Amino acid sequence: MDNSKLNRGIHDRGRINVGEDYELRYWSQKFGITPDCLKKIVDRVGDSVSAVEAALRK
Repeated sequence: MDNSKLNRGIHDRGRINVGEDYELRYWSQKFGITPDCLKKIVDRVGDSVSAVEAALRK
């Protein structure tokens, strides 16, 4: 049985999946930005947490 949708934990903490609402909420809150802002940054620099953090420091 595939229970991947039931397991809501963050599976790969090195990547941000903005296609999943729970990850979008988690990372937006963690960085203190809006979900739309996070999506724009991920579109620009990729889904790597370190790349997003670097973009936010600039």
